[in-house]
Order: sequence, then structure tokens, then C-alpha cells
Amino acid sequence: MKRKVEEELEGEKHSMWSHGGHWQRGEFIGEVMAVKSAKVSASESIEHEAGVLFEIKGCPFVIERFGEETTTTDKGDKVYNLLLEFASGGTLDGLIQKSNGLGLPEYDVRRYTRSILEGIRHIHKCDYVHCDLKPDNLLLVPTTTTTSTTARSGATTSFVAKIADFGLAKKTKENYSRWRGTPRYLSPEALFDNKQDQSCDIWALGCIVFEMLTGNSPWDLKPGCDLDNSVDVTVFDHLRTSKIPAEISDVARDFLKSCLAMRSCERSTAERLLSHPFVAPPQPSKAGHAKLKVVNSSLGYAYGVSYFKPKADYRASTATVPRIHPLPGFEIPAGH
Repeated sequence: MKRKVEEELEGEKHSMWSHGGHWQRGEFIGEVMAVKSAKVSASESIEHEAGVLFEIKGCPFVIERFGEETTTTDKGDKVYNLLLEFASGGTLDGLIQKSNGLGLPEYDVRRYTRSILEGIRHIHKCDYVHCDLKPDNLLLVPTTTTTSTTARSGATTSFVAKIADFGLAKKTKENYSRWRGTPRYLSPEALFDNKQDQSCDIWALGCIVFEMLTGNSPWDLKPGCDLDNSVDVTVFDHLRTSKIPAEISDVARDFLKSCLAMRSCERSTAERLLSHPFVAPPQPSKAGHAKLKVVNSSLGYAYGVSYFKPKADYRASTATVPRIHPLPGFEIPAGH
């Protein structure tokens, strides 16, 4: 499903359309908010989204729902309005497009991925599957961090990725006769068997992380194959795995393997992925700060922790935790 976006960066307007609804920027108790609207006769998807957001409320990594209202146009049409948190940073898709096919810095990818994972974990704990995770449905909201060092102190603003657009979300055990979402981000079992459980969101996350790292889709399509508009499940036959550029780190490669296993039972969960070195923040030790690293070997990946003494002591020691083998799944070859 495609979203049309209109932005006037220098003006006061900001509007978009999604799942038949119209977005616009408005004011809410002195704050800027987004208003997602549709005629009442065609507002089923937006009203469903409002219900889902109400049930999963309370997560800082899911776009916030302020409320809802029904208004009447000058022509007498009844309009349903969903009032939402406004994301001044736009979409993750827009940010990736600005990289001109080069991808985002891996440090930023790790930050955004952790935010998205936190949101996915919350959604899954609430017994929902998003079904349409993609960069266009991930909104960038500014957050302010206060810093204080011996050299300087102050506040810095960065962006956090928040999950939005729940018009296609479903309860985990709900079944439909046809898959829901955007084909480019659908898992094999969704396309082949119309089966969409929580592991499908993990597959979509893998595709999103790949795009952030490389600036491109994970899939190379044969000429004439339009994946986004295809409704034939055999479209998966037209896909071949892209090579990951050699400059991408081993830990990022391992994370992708954990998300993009062909069999759903072999994919990791959001809970487990939050402990993966790719997104897990370094854990400080009593002796100083800890730095996570992944060591590649013929037997798999070993997660290790290197401990560093305070600056006054230049000696360093290394401790390694037991080896953790990667989840089974398809191999993603390194680029040349």
C-alpha cells in the first residue's frame, strides 16, 4: 500500500494519505499534532487503527494517539478524525532516500533499529502483529538529551523512530484468506501460505535494517517484475538475495541472519534481538566501561565483552562469555 506525501518545508502545511485516509498537521493544546481523516463512510481502517492504538498505548516507541472526533464539512459530509503525535522528522523512508543509495551510518542504524525493536516487542506483548512494517510507516520524532561533561554541558536533539500506521494490524491468532501489507516486506510464509504471525514483523525488520545499511532493497528483481503491485505469491521466485557490502560489520550481518531466516520458527524474537550486540548498549563493569564485540569463526559467532580499566591504569583484560551459535537460516554472502 502506497502513501502519497506532500510537504512544504518552508510553509505551514503538511499532509499525507494512507489507507484511504488524509493526514494534515494541526494544533493541539499548544502542540503540533497530525490529524488523520476520512469520510465516515470510508473510515473503517482509521477507526480500526484508533482501536489498536488505544489497546497498545503507553509505549514511547509507538506513535501516540491523542484522541478522535467527528466533524462535518461545509458540504455536509461527516468526517472521522484521528488525532496523532506529529513526527517533525518525517519518515525513515525519506531519510534513507536522502542517502542516495549509500545507506545510513551504522551507528544511526543501530539506534533506529533498537527503537523499532522496542516498539515491536511492545506490540507483540499486546498480542498484535503489525503486518505492514516498512520505512514509510516508521516516523522520526525529535527527542532531547541532556549532556554534562567537564568540558561542556547542554541539550542535544536527535530523532527516535516510532512505529505508525496500524490500519492493517491484527491479533496474533487472527487469520485471513489473503496476506496483508506491502509485498516487498512480506515473509515467505505470508506470500506462500497467507500466514502472518509475529515472526513476520521480524522478517520485515530485517528488510528495513538492510535498507538502512545499504540504501537499497534486499531484493534484486528480474526485469518486468513489479513486486509492490504483484498479487501472485509466485513473485517470490523472482527474488534473489542481494550481497551485503563488505564494509558492513560482522555483527550487523549476524543480526540480519537472525531476522531473515526463511523458516519462521528459526527467526529470533524481538525480546531476544534486543540483547543482540548490534543493538544492545555496552554494559559497564566495575572496572570501567564494557564494549561488546562479535568474533567470526568457522563455528559461528562468539559474543565477547572486552573490559577496559579506568584511564589511570593502562592495563586491559578480556573476558569472553560462552559461544552462542547463530540461528539457522539462509546465508547472506558478503559482497566483493
